[in-house]
Amino acid sequence: MQHPVDTLPLGADILCFSHRRWSFVYQRPQHLMSRYAISQRVFFIEEPVRTEATAPSWGLSAHGGVTVAVPQLPLSVSGAAVTQTLRDLVDALIRRERLTRFIAWYYTPAALPFTAHLVPVGVVYDCMDELAAFKGADPGLPRLEAQLMAVADVVFTGGHSLYEAKCYLHENIHAVPSSVDTRHFAAARHLHDDPDDQRHIPSPRLGYFGVLDQRLDVALLAGLARVRPDYHWVLIGPVVKIDPGELPTAPNIHYLGPKAYEDLPAYIAGWDVALLPFAVNEATRYISPAKTPEYLAAGKPVVSTPIRDVIRIYGERDLVRIAADVDAFARHCDRALTEPPEPRRVRADVMLRGMSWDRTWARTAELVRQTLQAPAPAAGTGPTAEAPTSDQDAATDFTHATRAR
Repeated sequence: MQHPVDTLPLGADILCFSHRRWSFVYQRPQHLMSRYAISQRVFFIEEPVRTEATAPSWGLSAHGGVTVAVPQLPLSVSGAAVTQTLRDLVDALIRRERLTRFIAWYYTPAALPFTAHLVPVGVVYDCMDELAAFKGADPGLPRLEAQLMAVADVVFTGGHSLYEAKCYLHENIHAVPSSVDTRHFAAARHLHDDPDDQRHIPSPRLGYFGVLDQRLDVALLAGLARVRPDYHWVLIGPVVKIDPGELPTAPNIHYLGPKAYEDLPAYIAGWDVALLPFAVNEATRYISPAKTPEYLAAGKPVVSTPIRDVIRIYGERDLVRIAADVDAFARHCDRALTEPPEPRRVRADVMLRGMSWDRTWARTAELVRQTLQAPAPAAGTGPTAEAPTSDQDAATDFTHATRAR
């Protein structure tokens, strides 16, 4: 993997605040932050974990140049003390690492209450999902996101639908869809040895990898297993925020659990069709699944439910079959199993030539650099958030300090 870092250093370190853990499913944050870490220090700050210790501390580990930092909070810390403790931990990390010039990069607005006092040289909000629509989301997230929009210098969205939903909220917002490491997934076209836990599954195999949560259409999956009992449905990924008992079971449904990013091509190589079996609900309204180009890079036919960004980017180019119900989805799977693969692969490869995580990262880096070099707006200009609250007072101070850099 090559990175054109020589032309795009930012001249500042990055404090990245994420709702996803580095060791979870390898996604947009890992792809981007690992590239930024080539030319500046990156601290990837996860959500806290609870420990039996008597004092708060940091759990630090290195991952390809990125320092992953996990706040470790004693069980005795609760209520308002959690925010203050996290604030103190962040301050201590900044002092210890001598972070004099840094960018505050947010994947979650939930980090704002304990970071709004910071004075970064710039604030980035990389909005990869509509987190407020997820099961169990904090009801205060929309308010915090409004505050984060008010203090951000530049905003990215992980897809076009998400951009359309938020473009009026910020004057410097850009649709930067997630991309693909084509070389990594194209290896699936030449692999022939099945992983041990997939080897026993008969063909044809129709597979999905990703998080198994409220976005998975469990009724669709159950229906497909019923109407196509000779097909075998393979699902790879962790079960999150739903009861595993809600997942359908059948002799031809196989849950293989989470797999490392490095191992995914070996699993996909053994599939006949790749699936996007998403429910159509609030949690999927704005998604732009990065696994779509990954499936195509692996050379597999893809069948999806009618997700708006999938239709717009891939369905209209006849690269992904779209189906809204069990019978239509099953018929499209039938056709995908019998179609000649080369015409589709040729069309997919043409499209994928214009996509890479290197390009996506370079675009964000250039937009951040332009933003840091732009003159600060006059006081009182730019977007404003909702009526003041105690948290928002801190966020307002953050705005003024940041834009007076």
